[in-house]
Amino acid sequence: MAHLPHLIIDLAIILGAAAITTLLFKWLKQPLVLGYILAGVLVGPKFSLFPTISDPETIRIWADIGVIVLLFSLGLEFNIKKLVKIGGTAAMTGVYEISAMILLGYLTGLCLGWSTMDSIFLGGIVCISSTTIIIRAFDELGVRTQKFAGMVFGILVIEDIVAVLLLVLLSTLAISKQFFSPDMLFAIMRLAFFLTIWFLAGIFLVPSFLRSSRKFITDETLLIIALALCLLMVVIATNVGFSPALGAFIMGSILAGTPYAERIEDLLTSIKDLFGAVFFVSVGMLIEPGGLIEYAGPIALITLVVLAGKAVNVTLGALVVGQPLKQSLQTGMSLAQIGEFSFIIATLGKNLHVTSDFLYPIAVAVSALTAFTTPYMIRASGPLYTWLDRKLPARTKLFLSNYSSGAQSISSVSDWYQLLREHIQIIIVNTVVILGIILMTSRWLLPLVHEKLTGASWAETLAGFLSFVLMAPFLWALVLKRINQPVYTRLWTERRSYRGPLVTLAVTRTLIGLGLILLLLQQFFSVSILLFFLVVAAGIWLVFGKRLPLIYDLIENRFLLNLNARQIHQETRMGRNLLPWDAHLSYFEVTAESPGVGFTLAELALREKYGVNVISIARGSLTVLVPNPNERFYPGDKIAVIGTDQQLEQFNQLIEPAPASQLRVTPAQEISLQKIAVDESFPFVGLTIRESRIREKTQGLIVGIERKGTRILNPDSTTFFYAGDVIWLAGNTKLIKEFQRENRLRNV
Repeated sequence: MAHLPHLIIDLAIILGAAAITTLLFKWLKQPLVLGYILAGVLVGPKFSLFPTISDPETIRIWADIGVIVLLFSLGLEFNIKKLVKIGGTAAMTGVYEISAMILLGYLTGLCLGWSTMDSIFLGGIVCISSTTIIIRAFDELGVRTQKFAGMVFGILVIEDIVAVLLLVLLSTLAISKQFFSPDMLFAIMRLAFFLTIWFLAGIFLVPSFLRSSRKFITDETLLIIALALCLLMVVIATNVGFSPALGAFIMGSILAGTPYAERIEDLLTSIKDLFGAVFFVSVGMLIEPGGLIEYAGPIALITLVVLAGKAVNVTLGALVVGQPLKQSLQTGMSLAQIGEFSFIIATLGKNLHVTSDFLYPIAVAVSALTAFTTPYMIRASGPLYTWLDRKLPARTKLFLSNYSSGAQSISSVSDWYQLLREHIQIIIVNTVVILGIILMTSRWLLPLVHEKLTGASWAETLAGFLSFVLMAPFLWALVLKRINQPVYTRLWTERRSYRGPLVTLAVTRTLIGLGLILLLLQQFFSVSILLFFLVVAAGIWLVFGKRLPLIYDLIENRFLLNLNARQIHQETRMGRNLLPWDAHLSYFEVTAESPGVGFTLAELALREKYGVNVISIARGSLTVLVPNPNERFYPGDKIAVIGTDQQLEQFNQLIEPAPASQLRVTPAQEISLQKIAVDESFPFVGLTIRESRIREKTQGLIVGIERKGTRILNPDSTTFFYAGDVIWLAGNTKLIKEFQRENRLRNV
């Protein structure tokens, strides 16, 4: 009989144990992550009642691949535009909560008598909640469509980003052994620089490559290309000195802005589940059951710190930024757990040999306990609010209500804020690009020129001129590009006192440009040829100076096209899908003068009067998907509406009395129209739209049904589903795809 490699035997043991435990935890309606961890304990070296794996190091390599795949798939959910849309409310709450929990975890470690490094890593472990556990709990409790859920998901985005940055900072801290040190400051600056370079270059190059290869892309080639790009960025990040997980997350975020993001997510699901299972099983393998009993006291204390600390700090943070008491409390109690990122941070400390052996199993035990309590914490938020509402003095409740209303009022953006923001943006972007060009040519191009032109005395000069040619368009934009000229002119003529700061902005841009030119000269040119270079560079500038704006505009337009590629693709696809209905998705902004402001959707009767469907209402940092009939229109609301040109023209008169040509239309963001074919295996055949609860499960609205050649537009909630129907469902793209995937799995 042929001898099987240990790797195959170990995988058989791991996946077999994982299969049994996950079936058990599925039956118990508990998170599958806990089942994987239990499987790891059973097949690990610390537990001898079951077959034990023979080569833990190989399994650990597979677990590292699992971390890369998990971070890559996480990045696919967070493109740049989505990060910008998170909003100040969730961002400030998340930053406050993370800062408070890091401090609280650090102090808890010191109180337990742990070392400084153990305490610092404990702070990182307890500050990150579990996206997987929260989504599972929301689905089981049916609260995913409630208003506070949007706040929770926004904070989770901030936590995931901070967790990736923590991996870098904790790695630097483990090496330097000093928290406030020049090495840490340099690491932060280097991280910011490389993140900017990677995102700018990635968004410019990757979507362009995919667009040029679209004729040859199939599901198979797309999966191979995506994984190749992921691993390429992992290699680059590692060579520069960052963690592989950061590289995987960055490439995922870059691909998230392409039209292929959803296909890549679907293709990656099975791979992510497989390697994710191996990772979580490897987490359980490092747990020593006897050690959990020995450290029962610290486990209980840290569990209480996580439950109480996160609930209190998130609630306080949400109240400070102006959220109502009920939503703040619901948000805080939903985030009271730790999860998969805590394992990764604990693994980092163990691999770097800077934390004690007991920290890792303690983190896993706390995660398991808080995962079990999460559904009960969410359920308890309602009764706790009712109790607080009865106990709080009337003056306190009035203050909280007035503070919340004032904080969420619509604020206008001043001309100075707008102008300064655009100046800072163009200064940072172009400065980073120019520095990246100088770095690339000095570190890579110059050695290559020396190698090819051995002994040539003018190798530095050639590399320097190439650098100058490459950076010239960006140097022009940094120094000479006019930014928001109408606002600039208005401020210049409004007050004479404004002219000094405006001139200072222009001088600052010029000085930064001169500093970058001096840096280029210092890198490549000696004093003897400096004057010659300046004369030649001035000649090039005079000859090609007029073309530099055109070159920069081409680069900028291509970048913006790639940045918005996913939205453009969704808008085009939606227009194509809706062609049979002669309808499309448009966005409108409610003004203070709108005739419909202050009325509920039921009072306006939009479907009955105009035939349109309101899919979402964006209000500040919150977005209400498929709003209920009692939702009102308020000034500043941005609403997404589906209808035909004629219907939208009539509806526009209700929102903004203006010609139809002035309809405010923007690309679709997080919603889209999906087509679902109904066959005999469809779980809701014979049920009405209301009985199917599709609206609650997908945050979607059924806007049409095709049945035997007949089109039913805006079907009533009492309409039945029949085999052969084609359903047009508008709403949250991700939830609709999950709904379709669950139905396919249910039918297998």
